[in-house]
Amino acid sequence: MLISLKQMRYAMAVARTGHFGRAAEACSISQPALSQQILALEALCGAPLFDRLKSGVRLTPFGRGFVDLARATIESAEALDAFALGHGGRPDRPLRFGLIPTVAPYLLPEIFPALVRDFPQLTFTVSENHTDALIAGLVEGSLDIALIGTEPPDNGPKLVSRPLFHDPFVLATSRTEATAEPVSLADVAPERILLLAEGHCLRDQAIAACRLDSDPAARTFAATSLSTIVEFVANGQGVTLLPQISLRKEASDQRIAIHPIASPGAGRMLSLVWRQATPFSPTFERIADIIREVRRTVFDPVEA
Repeated sequence: MLISLKQMRYAMAVARTGHFGRAAEACSISQPALSQQILALEALCGAPLFDRLKSGVRLTPFGRGFVDLARATIESAEALDAFALGHGGRPDRPLRFGLIPTVAPYLLPEIFPALVRDFPQLTFTVSENHTDALIAGLVEGSLDIALIGTEPPDNGPKLVSRPLFHDPFVLATSRTEATAEPVSLADVAPERILLLAEGHCLRDQAIAACRLDSDPAARTFAATSLSTIVEFVANGQGVTLLPQISLRKEASDQRIAIHPIASPGAGRMLSLVWRQATPFSPTFERIADIIREVRRTVFDPVEA
């Protein structure tokens, strides 16, 4: 029995996360199934890849060498796969598209029909995940492109990043609150600002914009979605920053009031990212153009 690329990817995910459960979540399989694959891989190798600790796992010296070689092998396999399938600069398989959760529900319903119209012969598989997991998916070859709200890291395999558009933040409060506009974030009580859970880049951006304490132990509330936060805001239990592309959905509640933020404001730049070593760059560049066009035609009139 030969070592499979899938087993290599599982080992890389465990090495990256340091935890079987988080690695299984990133790979979209159950933890028992991933653990069985790692055990089978270790049996094939005749040596353990990981030291099992109470707090997680860490690579053994053999495991470090294995993961380094596995990464190079996967990169070569992906390049061969892309070369074989890259007729006309388009993949001959489903294009794997990842988006961060604070973009997907607001932008995806608008851009997906446009992508299908422009690429009738191309199918898509779409997934949501945090930025770190999306970047890891690009590096490990389980994703082709990712839409993120931060700059990609400059270490590891070379990634291409194409800016799409600036997504400014606004302040959401209960409509019952008297709020002077534009709002100075320095005047907002830090303890009233509701944030997403750790792992969301929007949480980090809100902490930076509002100059909050980033220690999670210092904050008792952390939601997994903007919709949950907006419900708390509507009930007068705090305020939050919302990205402008979310307003069509999240600000439809009449109990919510939206306020502009005083200069210099706050926001994020959304970008489309892919690996430089791909023959599909023309397709990805066109996808970036389509997203920009949808933003101008769908969102700009609403925001004006």
